[in-house]
Amino acid sequence: MPPSQALLPAVVFALAALQALASDTFTAAVYEHAVILPHATQEPVSPSDALALMNKNMDVLEGAIRKAAQQGARIIVTPEDGIYGWQFTREAIYPYLEDIPDPAVNWIPCTDPSRFGPAPVQERLSCMARNNSIYVVANIGDKKPCDSSDPSCPRDGRYHYNTDVVFDAQGKLVARYHKYNLFLGENQFNYPKEPEAVTFETPFGKFGIFTCFDILFYEPAVVLVSKMQVDTVLFPTAWMNVLPFLTAVQIHSAWAMGMGVNVLAANTHNTSKEMTGSGIYAPAGARTYSYNMKTEDGHLLIAELDAHPRLSPASPPAVSWNSYALSVERFSQNDHEFTGIIFEDLFTFTELTKPGGSLTVCQKDLCCHLSYKMAEKRDDEVYVLGAFDGLHVIEGQYYLQICSLLKCPNTNLSTCGQPVEMAQTKFEMFSLSGTFGTSYVFPEVLYSGVQLAPGEFEVLADGRLINRSTTSKPVLSVTLFGRWYEKD
Repeated sequence: MPPSQALLPAVVFALAALQALASDTFTAAVYEHAVILPHATQEPVSPSDALALMNKNMDVLEGAIRKAAQQGARIIVTPEDGIYGWQFTREAIYPYLEDIPDPAVNWIPCTDPSRFGPAPVQERLSCMARNNSIYVVANIGDKKPCDSSDPSCPRDGRYHYNTDVVFDAQGKLVARYHKYNLFLGENQFNYPKEPEAVTFETPFGKFGIFTCFDILFYEPAVVLVSKMQVDTVLFPTAWMNVLPFLTAVQIHSAWAMGMGVNVLAANTHNTSKEMTGSGIYAPAGARTYSYNMKTEDGHLLIAELDAHPRLSPASPPAVSWNSYALSVERFSQNDHEFTGIIFEDLFTFTELTKPGGSLTVCQKDLCCHLSYKMAEKRDDEVYVLGAFDGLHVIEGQYYLQICSLLKCPNTNLSTCGQPVEMAQTKFEMFSLSGTFGTSYVFPEVLYSGVQLAPGEFEVLADGRLINRSTTSKPVLSVTLFGRWYEKD
């Protein structure tokens, strides 16, 4: 055998080993986009006017995609509504929609744009991916014809879907997801007859995708992680922040930690709608994130992630969320309880009247236990321990169990639970736990200025959320956000 042939297997093995090593981590990007919105109208604009508006937004996205690729990103996520905006009537959205085929057709729109009829948006997104050798995730609208043989067919003879698409580094359409859990007011869209669990494989992990409001429901969000075993969730969103703990960066980071996966969350940016907050989140905490209510700028975030986070030494251990709380007697140092409203839900609160101690507050079957020590007890700041155990019914129906240490806007207890962004009190220690009836609990600490605290807290195997040292910044909230899907 010639020496060159003898060396060939060794070279192939070495290259395979290098490729496997390289795929242990990957660089990801998300772009928070200040969307250029169309003029409000009840009537549809012309297709050319619709495309002109979408091209303006894609001009911005293309610049972000090019910059991310130049910095080594393998995949980039752009926001929900990032190409044409929101608040359409059903008629007005139609010129912005395209027919998006099943990815099984093996299609590269950049090189074969007319295969399925006019598809200028898909063509351009495909070319962005192909020309920059990067996976591109975008949110657009899909239209599908139907007729009277389908009893669910809308009167206008077509389905409209809020749709995520993924193009690989060659520009091929590799994933299409139709949003299942539509938010209040998305009357321009239909939801699919069955929830879709959309995944795809890459050299750097297995990915799943869903959109915005979907994250609060079992299908498809939990199914993708628990049953489909994805490594990373792609999450285009248009998230309107609701402090003190339905803030984008807080709940998305908490979900990544609670589910043990990476989350690439790209939000739209519109301060008048309270829309901001994007990030790249790992199970151990945020790798990078941005929350900006001061300017109208878009923002590109880039970070390195483990391709297979469950195999990472940094992956948090399994948690028995109610183990500690069920094993301790109820703390009764402060028996003064009162009620307050958070996002229309009636919480039971008890005040932290001393600089340190232990408290319990209960509602229905949920008891929340807190041990704490403030670095300094201030007379001008009030903190409470709150519990909620019930069905949330405002913009959808979902059952919550929440334990939260949170700051009130001022010393008037009637304000407790209202949005607050600034605080001055640091904590030397805290330990929060609850008698949760669900195993789906999402932990997060939010600091003054709506800042996360990656690396400064941990969840113990018995379900206690604790700080590792004196908090580096004043605390807004420490929350265990439980979702009891079976009681929806």
